[in-house]
Amino acid sequence: MKKLDLPGSATCDWEVHKFGGASLANAELYRTVGDLLVNEAKGRGSGAIPTMAIVSAMGGMTDLLIKVVDSALSSFEEAKQDIQAAVERQVATLRELAPAEITGPIEQNIRKDAEDILSIVQSLRMIRSVPAVTMEVVTGYGEIWSAQTLFAYLKTKNVPTDWIDARNILVVKSELVGLGEKGSAATGGNVSPIIVVTGFVATTAEGVPTTLKRSGSDYSATIFAKLLEAGRVTMWKNTDGVYTADPRRVPEAFPIESLKYDEAMELAYFGAQVLHPSAMVPCIDGNIPVYVRNIFNPSFKGTVIQGRSPTLKDTDMARRQEEEEERKMEQQKGGAGADKVFTKGAPVIPIKGITSIDKVALVNLEGASLIGVPGVAQRFMAAMADSNINVLMITQASSEHSICVAVPSEQGSKALEALQRAFELELARSTVNSISLLRGMSVVAIIGEGMAFTLGTAATFMRALATAKVNVRAIAQGSSERQVAVVVNAEDATRALRAVHQAFTLSETVASVAIIGAGGRVGGELVDQLNQQKSELKEKLGLQVNVIAAMSSSKMIINDKLMGLDTSKLPELIENGVQTDLDAFTAAIESDINPHKVVIDCTSSEKVSEYYEKWLKAGIHVITPNKMAGSGDLGRYRRSMEHVKQGSAQWHFESSVGAALPIISTLRDLLQTGDSVKLVEGSLSGTMSYVLRTFSETTPFSEAVRQAVANGFSESDIRTDLSGHDCARKVVILARELGIDMKVEDVEVECLIPKDIMEKKYQGTREEINNAFGGIADLKKIDSDMLDRLKKALANNNVLRYHTVINTETGRASIKIQETKNDHPLYRLKADENLICFHTSRYKTSPLIVKGSAAGAELTASGVFSDLLRLMRTF
Repeated sequence: MKKLDLPGSATCDWEVHKFGGASLANAELYRTVGDLLVNEAKGRGSGAIPTMAIVSAMGGMTDLLIKVVDSALSSFEEAKQDIQAAVERQVATLRELAPAEITGPIEQNIRKDAEDILSIVQSLRMIRSVPAVTMEVVTGYGEIWSAQTLFAYLKTKNVPTDWIDARNILVVKSELVGLGEKGSAATGGNVSPIIVVTGFVATTAEGVPTTLKRSGSDYSATIFAKLLEAGRVTMWKNTDGVYTADPRRVPEAFPIESLKYDEAMELAYFGAQVLHPSAMVPCIDGNIPVYVRNIFNPSFKGTVIQGRSPTLKDTDMARRQEEEEERKMEQQKGGAGADKVFTKGAPVIPIKGITSIDKVALVNLEGASLIGVPGVAQRFMAAMADSNINVLMITQASSEHSICVAVPSEQGSKALEALQRAFELELARSTVNSISLLRGMSVVAIIGEGMAFTLGTAATFMRALATAKVNVRAIAQGSSERQVAVVVNAEDATRALRAVHQAFTLSETVASVAIIGAGGRVGGELVDQLNQQKSELKEKLGLQVNVIAAMSSSKMIINDKLMGLDTSKLPELIENGVQTDLDAFTAAIESDINPHKVVIDCTSSEKVSEYYEKWLKAGIHVITPNKMAGSGDLGRYRRSMEHVKQGSAQWHFESSVGAALPIISTLRDLLQTGDSVKLVEGSLSGTMSYVLRTFSETTPFSEAVRQAVANGFSESDIRTDLSGHDCARKVVILARELGIDMKVEDVEVECLIPKDIMEKKYQGTREEINNAFGGIADLKKIDSDMLDRLKKALANNNVLRYHTVINTETGRASIKIQETKNDHPLYRLKADENLICFHTSRYKTSPLIVKGSAAGAELTASGVFSDLLRLMRTF
């Protein structure tokens, strides 16, 4: 076919632009498209560009025309009403775009076409079926009307323009697709700068109107681009290009800057919204770049598809050449490393995108007696081909013992029956053990030319799926080494996509976080810290925390979106939420599609801690300063730790002992490196550290307690601190880390307040009781005794400290106030500090000491935050 000549004023190659129905859904969008074309035709600083626009039918018009055909099967009158509705919609849009002198002739054409359509469908009721040619002829009018509508608007912009019916140019060779050799005079001569052409429609060699089937208007655009020897073809969509994954399922996905044709075809095959592979062929032949851009964001350059990926042979040769060059350089430096084996440096990100095919079924053939029997795979695939089954992927065990293929779900039963017929004799003789069908599957694939000879790509893929608790049913790798595909359960597909996307650093590592106790002091402080560090986490660490749910003691809010709650408004959101329900809260977390789910429990609730075992078993990580689970029921503690050991999830409770101090992690490091801990001693109560440092001969003990409460150092019930019960729980947690099966009642504790005060029922909330507790007469009763103990210590040049001891040899622990000499580490303990000493086999002459501020909600929240970051780094 003759190439279209350039217009006399043009200095640049033709450029082709394709617009889908979504970009032409109303008059305003037609204006957007028209204005964009005028702007593109002006060029990019190198002169005017002759421009061709390939257009689809107006958004929704094809469905209306299909309805006309369907209606004609039962009622011609109904068909007439339907075609009238379609015509009036198109004409109304046309009239919005141009004056009557322009639209008049076009409107007459549309109404004449409507009469032709009715003539075509009039006999359908009699034959009670719809021939394929009828449907193609009728639906093709949508593109014809759309092209004329855009043409009308362009005429109002005072630019030279014309429109072409592609049926006069494109001729298909067969029932499928392809460009024939029949041409048209319309393709010669000096044409207008902007030409609007119908997409999707063509003509058979016999002159019968037809369509380009599933490749549609995209194929029309690339065919015309080849005919014009265009400089580029642009596919205008409503997204910023081809994305690394489906952004509806992976919110962190982003546009890919460039793709090779081979990568784009792989992505398209596995369901990505790219060009259909057949639509790329004309541009591949002509090496014409294809751009995918956003009609609503034309300033964004989008994705460019151009060039071919190197063959495996070429890649291998390039790798060997680079190794040789590196080896020569080493020899020139003096011979060091001359015998070293070099490998080509891998790209930072070896893959370009992750995609999936949904509604897939697995068909599997197994037979131990088939080992060594030739031709089984051939018969298997022949059965698929004879039944026109579309095989999406295939995997085979050694010696053809097991063959498994993935097929579209709607073809599953047909594929199963085809195999049963093909291996009927073997099934009867039990040579074939079974032929099975498994529905409810999806295919997930990673794609990119950087995978070739890049070590660990498949391992990263599998590890990401395992971390996300996604079970792989089948796996296959393309011989081109540009893709690896797995079959997973359909309900796991979105979680798999997000996990793999994060694993290949295509986006920030995202954790879906649910905060319990968000309305309390620690929870509120944690939310503030998350808000303050949000940008820092994303920009410097590549981490993103999405709070998907939050709960106070009475209300909770559960997010129904992928991107998380607005934490800057969290108190207000919780207040307007629903009544607290831990079971509903758990169900919401379990259903979240993010592979990395975390519950942060900022309470001291026994009831909440009872859910840890369930969460860990379900693969939900737990972070908490709550001491109840770590020091509670021993059986539940062991079961929870067993889930952690099995890799189900992680349980971080560093902040339950010493707030933000690394006490537990230090202890674990000692034990895991083979050290033997003999004795642990120190002070683990920030409240008691403050009280014993503040109380003096002039400041009564009760006043020091009041100040501790006022400073926010105490537990929600101050009696928990003064009785030693809170500290005892910390001791039990450490003891269990040391391998001692200790319970809270096993700890020898000195309680500082009488039993009657411990058991007395006070009026008001815990906060109200705490605020008043330091001044009430009950607590003042012990001021005299505490002062006597202080004077005695001072007389001996000692101080009073709240001393904790865990003896690993005896398996016993104690907590009590005792006099402390000036040579002991606790002597100089400050008012808000915790301190712990580890006496070990390696630290013989001087213990390993962990010391620092540990009182208050801010430090506790900081410890929780640190645990969250530590956890997210493992993702």
